[in-house]
Amino acid sequence: MLRSFASAFLMYSRIPMPKVEWKEENRRYALCFFPLIGAVIGVFFCLWYMACSILQLNELMKGAVAMMIPIAVTGGIHLDGFCDVSDARASWGDREKKLGIMKDSRIGAFAAIKLCLYLILQTAVFSQISSRKTVLLCGLCFILSRTLSGLAAVTFKAAKSEGTLQSFVKPSHRKITMTVLIILAVLIISAMTVISPLCGVSGVMASLLVFMYYRHIAYKEFGGTTGDIAGWFLQLEELTVPLAIVLTEQIKEVCL
Repeated sequence: MLRSFASAFLMYSRIPMPKVEWKEENRRYALCFFPLIGAVIGVFFCLWYMACSILQLNELMKGAVAMMIPIAVTGGIHLDGFCDVSDARASWGDREKKLGIMKDSRIGAFAAIKLCLYLILQTAVFSQISSRKTVLLCGLCFILSRTLSGLAAVTFKAAKSEGTLQSFVKPSHRKITMTVLIILAVLIISAMTVISPLCGVSGVMASLLVFMYYRHIAYKEFGGTTGDIAGWFLQLEELTVPLAIVLTEQIKEVCL
């Protein structure tokens, strides 16, 4: 279990961990620990907003640093997948061509454009956060996104038999992994609805819609999921869900 924990953090974060041997038994439960990386991000996210409140920093500074926190913790591994999928989808090629484009380590023009737009919009969304409840809801989003990503990894069809994602999926104990992730998803969703029924439900609905969209795109355009597509989904989650929460909060304030 400890080796699986370390394997998950070594692969999907830049948090220092003891080195473990790269073998299948050391990754059997790694996906169970994947959401804990989101918890680390969520803690730093909430602490940053507490610091902003104390120091009375402006909204742009608040949003810009908040946007950088997930990148600093993960090293940008999921943004890399977002860029690869953006380039692949922009090619309008067939399935094989898209999968081939995602293997290319170079970034294309379409990915660069979408990356800039993504980071600008995410900064704007995080700059709009004004209440403690909204901060907490957005912090929980980082856990929920990784919980759903882990569930998709062990339940969705794979586009390729090899790859980074499959190196974690194939050796995983699927029954235990699914059970842990489903329980965690239920707990996070319940917590979000309790913290703020209206904004929490809005965020949960947005999350589930993005999850269904992820499955649709993965199956239709790529024949299944890959590590890059999983990263693309995670980035969409971490933009769409906070956006839904923030917009719902603003609408509620205007109406009331």
